[in-house]
Amino acid sequence: MAVVEKWKSQSSRPERRDRERPAHRLLVAVCALFALASLALVPLDLRLGWDELVYASRFGPYAPDQAPGVPFSAPRTRGVPVLLAPVASWSDSVVLLRMWLTALATAALYLGFRPWLRSMPRLPYVAGIAAALYGTLWTAVFYADAAMPNHYTAMGTAAAVGLFLRRRPGPRACAGIAAGVLVATLMRPNDGVSVAVPLLAAAVLVPLWRSRARALAVLGGLGAGLLPWAIEAYVRFGGVRERLSDASEVQGGLRFTDSLLHQFTAIDGPLLCRPCEGDGVRVPALTWWVLLAVLVPLGLWSARRFRQTATAAQLALVVGLCAALPYVLVVPYTAPRFLLPTHALLAVPAALGVLAAVRWARAARRPALAGGVLAGLLAGHLAMQGSLVSANARIQSEAREDWARVAAVVHERGVRPPCLLGGNTSVIPLAYVAGCEPAPRAHERKPGDRRRPDVLVLRQHAAPPWARDWQRVAVPDTYARGWRVLVPPDL
Repeated sequence: MAVVEKWKSQSSRPERRDRERPAHRLLVAVCALFALASLALVPLDLRLGWDELVYASRFGPYAPDQAPGVPFSAPRTRGVPVLLAPVASWSDSVVLLRMWLTALATAALYLGFRPWLRSMPRLPYVAGIAAALYGTLWTAVFYADAAMPNHYTAMGTAAAVGLFLRRRPGPRACAGIAAGVLVATLMRPNDGVSVAVPLLAAAVLVPLWRSRARALAVLGGLGAGLLPWAIEAYVRFGGVRERLSDASEVQGGLRFTDSLLHQFTAIDGPLLCRPCEGDGVRVPALTWWVLLAVLVPLGLWSARRFRQTATAAQLALVVGLCAALPYVLVVPYTAPRFLLPTHALLAVPAALGVLAAVRWARAARRPALAGGVLAGLLAGHLAMQGSLVSANARIQSEAREDWARVAAVVHERGVRPPCLLGGNTSVIPLAYVAGCEPAPRAHERKPGDRRRPDVLVLRQHAAPPWARDWQRVAVPDTYARGWRVLVPPDL
C-alpha cells in the first residue's frame, strides 16, 4: 500500500510541474510589471521621507556632518537598516538606493507569493493573480522603492502562511515559515506577533494543521525576530516594559480605540493620517474595498468543494484580519501602509474570486458582455490605483522640497551647524536638511536639559511665550502654506 501511494505521488509530480509552469511564468511577469510600475510612477530622485531619513541616517553617507544622529525612537527597529546597508553604507545616492530597494521589493513580492503555487495545487494561478491584486495597490507600488518596513512585513507574512499550508511541511518548508515570521518580526515586531499568534493557534488546535514542526517553526521565527528588539530594549531603554512604554508615548498613547473608519478615509492618502478627523472618504478610492467585499466571499464560496483550497483561503483571511487588529483597535492614528500585510493575505481569497468570476463569465449566455463587465471593473481598479500612486508621488515630491526651502531661510538668517532646531511639526526632517540637531519634545528631555532651540520652525502654530519677541520670517514659495522661521532678536 505504501509503495502504491509513493508511486502515485511520484507520478503526479510531472503533472503538478506542468500545471505550475505557466502559473510560475505569470507570477514572474507580475513581479516584472510591479517593478516597472514603480520605476515609471515614483521618481527615483524623490527626496527621502521622514521615516526613511531616520533609517538611512544610521549610515555614514547619510549622517549629518555637524549634528548628532537623527533620534532612533523606541517604536523603530533595525530591520530596515539591514535592507539599506548594502548601498547606504558606502553611497549617499538616493537614486541608487531607490533602485536597490525596487529590486529588493520585487524579489520580496516573488518570494512572498511563490509558496502559493503549491499551497493550492488545484489552482496554482492563484499565486500570480493574488500577487497582481496586491502589486497593483498604490501603497505597494509607492513603497516599492521606499526605505520602509511594511511591504517586507507583508511579503514575509504571505510566504509564512503559504508554506504553513503545505500538507506535510519538510525541513525546507519549516525553515521558510520561520524565515517569513522572522522577516515580519524584524521589520515590525507587533506585526510579527499578530501573525504568529493565529498560526500557532492553528498549529496547536486545528487537526488539519496540528504539527509540532509548524509550531516550532513559527516560534523559532518569532523568537529570532524579537531577540534584537529585546536586547536593544535593555541596552537603550532599560528593559522591555520601558521600551513599550516609550513606544506608546511616541505614538500618542496606545489604547483601545476605533480606527476602522480611518482605514477607509486614509485609503487614498495622506501617507500619515494623524489625526484623521478632518479627512473625508473619497468614494472612487474605495474601489479596492468594494472589490474585496465582492471577491473574497465569492472566492471562499467557490472553493468550498475543495477542502485544501478552502481551508487555505480561510486561514489567509483569518491571519490577514488578525494582522489588521492592532491598527484598528489600539493605534490612535493610521497610515495606508499599515494594512499591507492584510491586503497581501486577503488577495489570496480575492484571487479565488477572480477565477470564479472568469468561470462565470465564460459560462454566461453572453460571455463577451460578462467578460467586458469583469474587465471593466479590473481596469477601473488599475486606473484608480495608478492615479493614486501618481498623485501621492507628486504631493510628496513637492512637500519634501519644502524642507530644503525652510533650510535655506534658516541659513539666510545666520543659523549654521552646530545648531538646535525646534518646531511644531516635521522637526526631524527639517533639522536633518538644515544640518541641525532636532530639539527633543518635552517627554524626551533628559533631566537637567534646559537648552532652548537656536531656531524655531513653525507652521500654523503660535510661538511659545519665551519666543514671542523672536524675529519672524515667512518661507516663500512653499507647497504647504504657513511655514515661518523664528530666530532670536540678537542673531
